[in-house]
Amino acid sequence: MTDLPAAPAIKPARPFFSSGPCAKPPGWTPAKLATDSLGRSHRSKIGKARLAYCIDLMRELLKLPDTHRIGIVPGSDTGAFEMAMWTMLGARPVTTLAWESFGEGWVTDAAKQLKLDPTVLRADYGQLPDLGAVDWSNDVLFTWNGTTSGVRVPDGEWIAADREGLSFADATSAVFAYDLPWDRIDVATFSWQKVLGGEGGHGVLILGPRAVERLESYTPAWPLPKLFRLVSKGKLTEGVFKGETINTPSMLAVEDAIFSLEWAKSLGAGGLVARSDANAAALDRIVAERDWLGHLAQDEATRSKTSVCLTVAGADEAFIKAMAGALEKAGAAYDVAGYRDAPPGLRIWCGATVDTADIEALGAWLDWAYETAKAA
Repeated sequence: MTDLPAAPAIKPARPFFSSGPCAKPPGWTPAKLATDSLGRSHRSKIGKARLAYCIDLMRELLKLPDTHRIGIVPGSDTGAFEMAMWTMLGARPVTTLAWESFGEGWVTDAAKQLKLDPTVLRADYGQLPDLGAVDWSNDVLFTWNGTTSGVRVPDGEWIAADREGLSFADATSAVFAYDLPWDRIDVATFSWQKVLGGEGGHGVLILGPRAVERLESYTPAWPLPKLFRLVSKGKLTEGVFKGETINTPSMLAVEDAIFSLEWAKSLGAGGLVARSDANAAALDRIVAERDWLGHLAQDEATRSKTSVCLTVAGADEAFIKAMAGALEKAGAAYDVAGYRDAPPGLRIWCGATVDTADIEALGAWLDWAYETAKAA
């Protein structure tokens, strides 16, 4: 074993770079959360008011049009997306896009669980399928920002304005980090634990008017669990989109989300997007300065600005594990190893709750971890 390199003098002040659950907003402490709703029924006056306030804040920050409903549902982003699939798919042929693990999960659901025989458009990690090959007479399922591959769709222009099918966007690592074209999105889902740095367990379901029409005019061939039921007597259960949740939510998680949303509102219009952009740009500079570090997503136009996936020259899984372990032991960066199904590499969360100064401080520590792993 050769001598280990000296550790850099300055550490990231908040070394939280996990891609989910993600860093809490700057200044967050449990003591700052409102607690009057705790120990109360979520159907009490205060419970319903806080849930409705959370929904209103999300609508305002997302610039969501009045045509779209927004509701809090169980099961994080996965629960929200599967709720949409189970309740709306089957009316038309289905196309699924998969270029990372979560997109593959929706392929499995559509093919093996719902048995819909979907058309599957795939690409390897770091790439994007041919978006021009999508048939918009079908319902189309895709991830807006591939959390485990660092590849995103470039914009909404590839989604046909005159589509016959519905567009289903798993947008959990994209919402609040990009300006989304709501006129092109019929269904969107996300969770608070990504760009907002909130807690897990709750998902958010956004429905455009075409999705509502589908729910009210179509009955799936399969039975629906109670947690997925959005329609009663042929009409949308509007209460779900006014804070009357299907099951009992954690009001502590709701209060935590409200804290994050109020912080986001304090940044002003575009504040969350600007912070994500600045973080991604800072990490880009770090990569550009090192010949052993690269982006898994080669095309900058489709490279994630939140879950940024990096390649390390010559690294295998054991080498990445050694790098990530050294960084964690030093308290310089937590949870930066790439996703288990992705090619060996690093994954650095650059969402809005991370401070740019901490990304900048990370560069020297990546050098240190790389040399430490080589020395070992």
